[in-house]
Amino acid sequence: MEIKAKKQLVFLTGAGMSAESGISTFRDAGGLWENYDVNKVASIDGWYDDPDLIQRFYNERRIQLAKAEPNKGHKIIAELEKEFKVSIVTQNVDNLHERAGSSDVIHLHGELTKACNESKTQIIDIGYNPIHPGDKAEDGSRLRPFIVWFGEAVPMIEKAAETVSKADTVVIIGTSMQVYPAAGLIHYVRRGVPIFLIDPNDVSTPGNVVVIKEKASTGMEILKEKLKHLQ
Repeated sequence: MEIKAKKQLVFLTGAGMSAESGISTFRDAGGLWENYDVNKVASIDGWYDDPDLIQRFYNERRIQLAKAEPNKGHKIIAELEKEFKVSIVTQNVDNLHERAGSSDVIHLHGELTKACNESKTQIIDIGYNPIHPGDKAEDGSRLRPFIVWFGEAVPMIEKAAETVSKADTVVIIGTSMQVYPAAGLIHYVRRGVPIFLIDPNDVSTPGNVVVIKEKASTGMEILKEKLKHLQ
């Protein structure tokens, strides 16, 4: 008896994916953008200008993440691994996809629960612990958050593009796909492959994208039913 191969389902997720879990977003009203200057806390120039501020900012983010739990949307994506080969390409630096049970997650912008040396050649798991001013990596350089900031290369973008190019279905959740290079991933979707967008906001999309105008958890419930007809 021939075993039917699972279809490849690729999710592209952004801040809206984790918003229901209480993770503050930058761009929404009341988000981090209003409390912090992005150039000071999310750029390589900010790191060189005021590393102590950046350490405090990401220490706060880890405290927030430790209290957060995966939402229903995260859990449904993880459950879909029973029926599909699921890969996630996320712009989020939280670990909520992994904690929900997803096994293949590509983090474009780094991971909050990891630290690294200045050259990013030494990466360590720190969990939700703080990085203190003066903490050093093994090579003697300053220990810093393992985050891809504005002004830095995105080393996982090629792997992400390859993953998207193999998808049988693509689902975009909680991201407007306006920030490059992540926004360019949509161009790697093969012609004829179904594309779904789950977002409660009004987002401009090409005509071939099916929009589910809901937050992540509700949208994933709707999508789960739609996927039954694509298998």
